[in-house]
Amino acid sequence: MRLDHTFATLKKQNQKAFIAYVAAGDPSFELSLEVMHTLADIGADVIELGLPFSDPLADGIVNQMAADRALKAGMTTARTLDLIKAFREKNNNTPIVLFTYLNPIFTYGFSRFQKDAAAAGADGILLLDLPPDEAELSAELAENKSLSHIRLIAPSTPPDRIKMLAEKAEGFIYALSRSGVTGGHSAPAATIPAQVAAIKQHSKVPVCVGFGISNPEQAALVAKSADGVIVGSAIVKRIEENLSNPAQAVRDFAKPLIEAVRA
Repeated sequence: MRLDHTFATLKKQNQKAFIAYVAAGDPSFELSLEVMHTLADIGADVIELGLPFSDPLADGIVNQMAADRALKAGMTTARTLDLIKAFREKNNNTPIVLFTYLNPIFTYGFSRFQKDAAAAGADGILLLDLPPDEAELSAELAENKSLSHIRLIAPSTPPDRIKMLAEKAEGFIYALSRSGVTGGHSAPAATIPAQVAAIKQHSKVPVCVGFGISNPEQAALVAKSADGVIVGSAIVKRIEENLSNPAQAVRDFAKPLIEAVRA
């Protein structure tokens, strides 16, 4: 799989991953596709693609507004899969992880969505509001059709639950640098090294850290202890500020962060 291959290659090269989040279809299908290709071109190792949803409770205002712009531009769950297909026409190497809530997936049909998303070229899924222990109560929700199920672990997660989540993780583990909603308004916590070490006791899956990373200095600091650095709202903010030419704005902003992670 693309995810496993990407992280294995980075490990051999003694490098850390840079994972970039953008909302699918923000500010339009065509410009969103251009942004995705730009991120891949400048070295993003994984693209986290947010599936636009009308009630994104775990997202801060920046990502909420991105979802709103995408929905107003005509993005739907099916259209998001079309975006992945369009990306795969030119890029068959960069892994794509879908960042979403259960509601739009359940409406589409959970089993059908996983099958269609994998066929479109997605590699993983991060369901923000579906705890893995709850998923196991339903045969449909527990099944996996070629998509790695990414797990979230927060600083406040109890040790026994960290163990459970880490042991069930696939692809990579998304470790939150702090609690709260998404957004680049706060610096990453100083407890990240200890947090990553605690997770790694229970899993060999790469541990990547996100939330609050918005400049090269922060990215380099997080990369010292994590297997990857995740940047979302700070990139989405550049799209919001440059709706006519978001790809260039994203290139100018993200390239120094990627270089910092590589260093």
